[in-house]
Amino acid sequence: MIEVVLLHGGPGAIGGMGQLARELSDDFHVLAPKQRRAGGKPLTVARHVADLAQVAPPDARIVGWSWGAMLALSFATRHPERVRSLALVGCGTYDENSRASYHRAVDARLGPAGRRRVEELRRQMAGDPASADRTMAELGLLLTSAQSVELIEPPEPVECDARAHDETWLDALRLQREGVEPAAFAAIRVPVLMLHGDSDPHPGPLMHDQLRRHLPQLEYLELPRCGHLPWLERHAREPFLRALREWLSR
Repeated sequence: MIEVVLLHGGPGAIGGMGQLARELSDDFHVLAPKQRRAGGKPLTVARHVADLAQVAPPDARIVGWSWGAMLALSFATRHPERVRSLALVGCGTYDENSRASYHRAVDARLGPAGRRRVEELRRQMAGDPASADRTMAELGLLLTSAQSVELIEPPEPVECDARAHDETWLDALRLQREGVEPAAFAAIRVPVLMLHGDSDPHPGPLMHDQLRRHLPQLEYLELPRCGHLPWLERHAREPFLRALREWLSR
C-alpha cells in the first residue's frame, strides 16, 4: 500500500490532520506524526526536519498543510532522496508582501468585533504564559472561522503549544530573512503540487509565482469556493479529495 505522510499546521497546533488521515486511510497507509513540543533548546526548522527524518518512510509521498507544507519543502530540500512527491495544501507564506495580503484578508473577514477579540487573545497570550496554550487554541478557532468557507464540521481539537509556535515560526522567518528559503527549494526535483482554495486568505497565486521561481515543476490547482480547510468545507471537500487521491496514486 502507498505510504503517505501528513504534516499538520501551526506550528504548534499538534494533530490537526487527524480528520484527513482517517479519510485517506482506506486507500493509503497514512502516517500523521506529531511534531516536537517546546522544551530545552529553542525549536528550529532543522530540528523538525531531523525529527521527521526519524519517522518518515523512504520514498514517501508527503502532504503538508499550512505550516506543514512549509516543513514538507524544508524536508525535501535536505532529504531529496527520501521523497517521492509533495502536495502543499494552503501553504504558508514566504515574504512580507504575502503576509500583508493574508492579514488584510483575515482582518476584513473578522470584522471589528473579531479583530478586537484577536487582539485581546494575543495580549492574553503575551501576558499570561501559563494559559498561553489554551488561549492559542481559542485564537485558532476564531481564525479558522475567518479562513474557511462553509465548514461541514468543525476541526477537531488539537494540542496547542504556544512556545513551540513562537520558536519555530521565528526560525522560519529567520531562514527567509537570510535568503535561505525559498531559494534552497531549487534542490527539490520531485513533483510538487499546490492545492489552494480561491478564498483562502493565504494568497495562492502570489505564493505560486514566488515558489515557481525555484520549483519549475510546481503544479497549481485552485479550488473554487474554498478556504484554508478544504477537506472540511462543503464546496471543496469532494474535488479536493479526488484531486489529492489522484496525485498520491500517480
